[in-house]
Amino acid sequence: MKHFQLLFLCTTMVFSTAALSQTIRMKTSSVSYIEKNNKNEWGKWSDFVKAELLVTIDAKKDRIVINSAQIQVFTIKSYGDKMETETSKIVPFDCVDNNGSKCKILVITRKDEGNRMQLYVNYSEVKFVYNIYN
Repeated sequence: MKHFQLLFLCTTMVFSTAALSQTIRMKTSSVSYIEKNNKNEWGKWSDFVKAELLVTIDAKKDRIVINSAQIQVFTIKSYGDKMETETSKIVPFDCVDNNGSKCKILVITRKDEGNRMQLYVNYSEVKFVYNIYN
């Protein structure tokens, strides 16, 4: 139990430092995606596939970088209010990618799943979710 409390405290401190213009680096372990179909309805999430990537959240430069084969650079246009429910902690960012497309990026800590962390990149037609860890 103390291990989970320490992990929760460290996670909270990591995201609190973002407000102080720190750079946060995380690693991904896997990725999944979902797309809208021709009826404008969300399909089903794909199976997770292995994806060992580095993600950097740099509040000083107002950007998020996902170091995939094709580097994804997101400019943070606004920082949303942190939200907390009984099951999750959510840190939202309104962004624009390197192609000029708007998206919302969410860092979610699943409190009811042992503080598992995920990074969502949400576009209007497709969403990606990365399982992340420090």
